[in-house]
Amino acid sequence: MPPEASPLPTAPARARSTTPEMLTGSGAILRSLEKLGVTDVFGLPGGAIIPFYDELMASTAIRHILVRHEQGAGHAAEGYAAASGRVGVAIATSGPGATNLVTAIADAYMDSVPLLAITGQVFSTLMGTDAFQEADIVGITMPITKHSFLVTRPEDIPETLAAAYQIASTGRPGPVLVDITKDAQQNSAPFVWPETVELPGYRPITKAHGKQITAAAQLLAESKRPVFYVGGGVIRAGASAELLRLAEATGAPVVTTLMARGAFPDSHPQHLGMPGMHGTVPAVLGLQESDLIIALGARFDDRVTGKAELFAPDAKVVHVDIDPAEISKIRIADVPIVGDAREVVIDLTSAFAEVTSGQKPDLAAWWERLEALRAEFPLGFSEPEDGLLSPQKVIQRIGQLTGPEAVYAAGVGQHQMWAAQFIGYERPHSWLNSGGAGTMGYSVPAAMGAKVSQPDRVVWAIDGDGCFQMTNQELATCVINNIPIKVAIINNSSLGMVRQWQTLFYEGRHSFTDLNTGHETRMVPDFVKLADAYGALGIRVRTEDEIDPAILLALETNDRPVVIDFVVSRDAMVWPMVAQGVSNSLIQYAKELSPEWDDEAPPAPDASRQQGGAA
Repeated sequence: MPPEASPLPTAPARARSTTPEMLTGSGAILRSLEKLGVTDVFGLPGGAIIPFYDELMASTAIRHILVRHEQGAGHAAEGYAAASGRVGVAIATSGPGATNLVTAIADAYMDSVPLLAITGQVFSTLMGTDAFQEADIVGITMPITKHSFLVTRPEDIPETLAAAYQIASTGRPGPVLVDITKDAQQNSAPFVWPETVELPGYRPITKAHGKQITAAAQLLAESKRPVFYVGGGVIRAGASAELLRLAEATGAPVVTTLMARGAFPDSHPQHLGMPGMHGTVPAVLGLQESDLIIALGARFDDRVTGKAELFAPDAKVVHVDIDPAEISKIRIADVPIVGDAREVVIDLTSAFAEVTSGQKPDLAAWWERLEALRAEFPLGFSEPEDGLLSPQKVIQRIGQLTGPEAVYAAGVGQHQMWAAQFIGYERPHSWLNSGGAGTMGYSVPAAMGAKVSQPDRVVWAIDGDGCFQMTNQELATCVINNIPIKVAIINNSSLGMVRQWQTLFYEGRHSFTDLNTGHETRMVPDFVKLADAYGALGIRVRTEDEIDPAILLALETNDRPVVIDFVVSRDAMVWPMVAQGVSNSLIQYAKELSPEWDDEAPPAPDASRQQGGAA
């Protein structure tokens, strides 16, 4: 069945009637969500969405999590989706309620997260009059959604929500917004559920062209220095097991981007680590020195390529992506392949076996070079000279004591990079972060959403003291709704990644990056007292011998959230590092090497609070 007419997930069937049931628009929203199999939603009511909330109150099929800020609803829905592979649902009212969702919607768009955002709108008769809490949320979100719908009639609600769900969850996943006027929610109409959804012009290609697959297999068989460049699309496609079989069949090295951590096991000998601005030296130089890059669900983001025209100058490129707009957008593909990553990897594995008659190419010389890089540049860190905790060691111990079956959600900045570097990821959906948008405040609500979708897994929010202060109010949501996440605040009393850039590129002028949260005689706020005020367990860790007991206590505490304030050195930096706008060949392994980056392309002065993400 073609994608534009695919069947929809359905809830258990109700008794059939020859006459369509009359429902209010609000009733139609609820019934539609039930038929789509939605079981959990995150939201906050307001005037324009009150009719639906009145209906939702009596639902036994859908659990509603009342958040403390609509941005929290959006990130929680993202975390729910990223940890489970299902569509996350966020609900808000009109005006500021809807605009508070915008950051999370943009985040989901950048990271290809399937998200359904439902917003209330003022009466259709008042639209365009600057009515109370009116905002053109459809227009506002048009650039950051796969599609935005405006519904003004109750009879259009079932088909619109069915279409929105399908668009969000198929092809390249992403956010879809459905804005529903208050009169559409209040008025009644026959409820008619579409058995299939027709979407003219929306035809995601999942099966790749056979000739392109064969051409890619031939290049792979002939290559002397191949690298699998694996992006988040592999996780979204559910292609991790298939990737493992392909990689082992070829013997080629694999790198997993920030969005793809866990797509390929870290412990596998063919895994070189994460590429990019703060990637491992073997991963960065492996790509840079390759003669063939097989890009799977990756988009050649600037945080991976460095200066794009200097990236992997000797490499041919096989680019696989379900979104044709991504192929050759940054780097011209020698073999462009449009298709679902899982389907393509399966076909490429078969084609490679045919081309090589099941024999692995001789990559001994290539692996000799890569192993030399591994030996010379192991991933590690130096102990701080100020006597405070090493943030890398804290994060490493969280991963070691918790294990790979947990879910780890990170905020944005230094702690995000350290969490990507120093926790071992062995399975997909275990690592959640804001990669493309670099959204501070993502971690706590995303962890909350992940825990709702994965109640039997341990879920950590690894946050910075800056990020935590943006969305920590969702701890109240966690306490009231019995969502026992663990929060590790990597508290360096500053906006760490910006401070790092100021140290390296702005002659140590630390302009407005000190937060006074952990290293001063006056802590504002005191995170342990804050946790206690919310009803969570608050712990402060200042010495190395306190690290393991605090983590173990957090793992043993499951009747409430836990917040651990790890007071770490503010001078710790994320290494390795490739400066913005230079060749990846200029990767610096440690500060002691005295960075000598290309003077013709110094880092642009855009080191903002979002700085530090890599894709």
